[in-house]
Amino acid sequence: MAKIIFLSIYIVIINFCIVLSDEQCLLSDNNDLIDDCNCRISDLIELNNQRLYPLLHKIVNKNYFRFFPVNLRKKCLFWSDNSHCSRRTCAIKQCPIEDLPELLRDKILHPPESCLVNPNNSSLGLINKNISEEHQQTIQNWIQYDVQSENFCDVDDETSTDLEYIDLSINLERFTGYTGPSTQRVWSAIYNENCFFLPDSKIYYDLKQKRLNAHKMCVEGRTFYRLISGLHTSITVHLCAQYFFSIVGGGYTGSDGRWGPNFDEFKHRFDPETTGGEGPKWLKNIFFIYLIELRAIYKARRFFKGQTFFTGNKTDDLHMKELFTKQFIKEIKPYANYFNEHNLFQNGNRLLKAEFKEHFRNISHIMDCVGCDKCKLWGKLQIQALGTALKILFTEQTIQLQRSEIVALINGFNRLSTSIYHLEQTFKTCIKKDT
Repeated sequence: MAKIIFLSIYIVIINFCIVLSDEQCLLSDNNDLIDDCNCRISDLIELNNQRLYPLLHKIVNKNYFRFFPVNLRKKCLFWSDNSHCSRRTCAIKQCPIEDLPELLRDKILHPPESCLVNPNNSSLGLINKNISEEHQQTIQNWIQYDVQSENFCDVDDETSTDLEYIDLSINLERFTGYTGPSTQRVWSAIYNENCFFLPDSKIYYDLKQKRLNAHKMCVEGRTFYRLISGLHTSITVHLCAQYFFSIVGGGYTGSDGRWGPNFDEFKHRFDPETTGGEGPKWLKNIFFIYLIELRAIYKARRFFKGQTFFTGNKTDDLHMKELFTKQFIKEIKPYANYFNEHNLFQNGNRLLKAEFKEHFRNISHIMDCVGCDKCKLWGKLQIQALGTALKILFTEQTIQLQRSEIVALINGFNRLSTSIYHLEQTFKTCIKKDT
């Protein structure tokens, strides 16, 4: 009888491992290697959850990494109807001119309105644009420069009158209620930029065919697809982990319900039974993009070593540099060479590199078509993070980054780190509990 009970429990556990499985659990010994990198997923989870995740949390909450300059008013170049969120809660109000840093006041062309947000009635898609006096000097003293020719993504023009400075610490990435055909159109357009053909055909493949045949592509095409898939999957994990459950008839104001992980949504998004067996592969791609951005950060270590991370607070700046250049770089060093960018664009294939870059720049433009401003903010940041990583890996010049690229890269890597943390600590643990 005891053997029968043990066998029954074992079968149940195996069945409930579907959320992180592809015939076996994602983290099992038989499926633990990341394709094209020869790095173990279990090792990355240990590195991330035990050491990098808590360290990154400290770093991104430092003043240097809190403020991200972004232009949310760019016109969508791909379709005339950008299906902007019609909810009142998705609207953005401009801050009064006197609340902005003096350096930026001359740039404002739009009529000012109150930017105060009632903390008791905050909305899911509303961006809080308050910048306190304490942090205005931080923005005023930024010294920025750019090398546009090496960019893999469209970096917002920091002289634009529509540029806004957003405090990321009070505009968290989480569920906003922005769903439906508009979001599907954006992601379909992004995936369709993966225009690398299969070696035996030049016909156009739809999105599903591209996904199923990604392993047949050249290494560049396969890399491009897995980067986009990993980014998409990571964003989906964030939204599932920080989901808003509204009360009946309560709407999406963010104050009439509760926040928490949505396990049903997670299973729907990644269960092999609802994704044609592809869900576990998508989850695995998070680790792939994680390794690539980690590799880029380490490759730029000399550049970062020369940064002062200047905010005007000498004590804070010194602590920031200590955290980043000594502790963080030291932790990622053993994992910095698992991805080898020299395997791509071999023999000086400049045409393929240019095609790769152009496709990715188009994706950065597609983000301007997102109809929810908070979604657009985090989408543009994470696309810029990946574009900055690619710029570092494939630039043929001395690495130079402007401050917005540094902020995007580290915050984007923190988002990937957070996804991996949730895979192990939020969803996997709770599903096992259900068994």
